[in-house]
Amino acid sequence: MRAGKFIEKHFWIFLIGGIVLGLWDPIPFRAPDFIPKLILGMMLLLVFLKIDALEILDNIRNYRLMIYIAAFYMFIIPLAFYFSMLIFDAEFAIGILLLTAMPAGVSTPALADILKGNVSLSMSLVLVTQLMAPFTVPLLFWIIGNHSVSINKLLVFKDISMLVFLPLIISQVIKKYFPVAISKTRDLITPFNVFLLFAFEYIVISAQREIILANPATLIWETVILYIVFILLHIAGYMIYYRGSKENRISVATGAAYMNNGMAIVLAASYFKPEILVLMVLSELPWNTLLAPFKKVISRL
Repeated sequence: MRAGKFIEKHFWIFLIGGIVLGLWDPIPFRAPDFIPKLILGMMLLLVFLKIDALEILDNIRNYRLMIYIAAFYMFIIPLAFYFSMLIFDAEFAIGILLLTAMPAGVSTPALADILKGNVSLSMSLVLVTQLMAPFTVPLLFWIIGNHSVSINKLLVFKDISMLVFLPLIISQVIKKYFPVAISKTRDLITPFNVFLLFAFEYIVISAQREIILANPATLIWETVILYIVFILLHIAGYMIYYRGSKENRISVATGAAYMNNGMAIVLAASYFKPEILVLMVLSELPWNTLLAPFKKVISRL
């Protein structure tokens, strides 16, 4: 039990460890593409064991709140960052638009759990934004006059089904037939998810190591800007739901700052220049290292 509490409290050690290990001693072979998805699915399964599926549906039924938050996630924030960055560099601005236009990542409920946020609200935002993304992302690029992005809606829906709905169903079956076991192991779920997040980071960083280290000079300033962008995303996300409880505001901020950058990497590789692909890969660094400082800040609010 003490070990679990230590892991939960010092989760940042494992998050940074996954990045450092991936850059210093990467996996000597390329992991199959399904492995990161499998890890994400396992993380969500564990999170679902701690919440009631009806809570997720209740949040989604609050359509005004969902529309309000989704409008910020999928339109206002991406366009605001795009036009701000356009002053400095048009190519960089497109990369930031692609990154910030992504839906909330499927791992955000697990992150919200670590941060003591409202996990059911976080899960609702994941579902809503993932379903919106095939329509809103191409629309954003149409608005700015760039028609290069088109998302395979069927493929996206398949991923959502496998990563979200399947773990949700399995978790409810487990809770129904093994309630005592779930009750006894509840405190171990978050620490185990920290280990899974470590494994996820190690695999992803290992696969992208060569791109990250290819051009150190350019990467430094791009990484600095990305850290600024992610810090602003945390702040903007926390302020969006200004009337909500602290738990709800944490969940909204988590969804805003921890987007599905894996999808951004795939789209960048398919439709954009290599420079934008590098930018999407670099987003892994602030994505994986700002959670601990954010938790420290919100603990004092």
